[in-house]
Amino acid sequence: MKMENRNITFPETITILNGVNVPNVTIDDIQAILNMRDAWKYLIKTIDEEINLKYILKLNEYIAPNESLEWGVLRTGHVGISGTNYRPAIPDIYIIENELKTLLDHNITITEKAIVSFLWIARTQLCWDGNKRTGLVLANKFLIQHGCGILIIKDSNVLDFSRLLTKFYDTNDESAIKKFLYENAIFGIDKA
Repeated sequence: MKMENRNITFPETITILNGVNVPNVTIDDIQAILNMRDAWKYLIKTIDEEINLKYILKLNEYIAPNESLEWGVLRTGHVGISGTNYRPAIPDIYIIENELKTLLDHNITITEKAIVSFLWIARTQLCWDGNKRTGLVLANKFLIQHGCGILIIKDSNVLDFSRLLTKFYDTNDESAIKKFLYENAIFGIDKA
């Protein structure tokens, strides 16, 4: 949740997930935590399902309820991304499905495919809101399904991550953020 600039500690998150109210945590932040819990439950339940646009939109349906005009659908209007001048195009279903097919068919490692899918969803802004979280959960589907670890943005890396993500938005050059994510955000595997 730190990736989304939500100032919630791990103990507060555990308390919320255990059904206990936490003082000074907004209802929106509590709902976002519960939404991520539900998205992860869906991911685990559907770990072997095919990845396609319908699946990605279903993840967003769990991740972003009540955060925007609509959730679980391709956005139909313009959005901005704070901190950057980059403005993503309104998604065209045919272009998006073609880009997704190219990504899925690309002959790269599962870890790279996970990172690229995360970055693609974040930059394309497929949905009205929750795109980074949707991309993160999708990336973890790739990794978990193939026993390649898990992608997590640690609290200590949030500032560097945000700086590199903004640079990626502006330039569409993914090299620096891909390297950063591979070296600092993939856990549970021996990277030697």
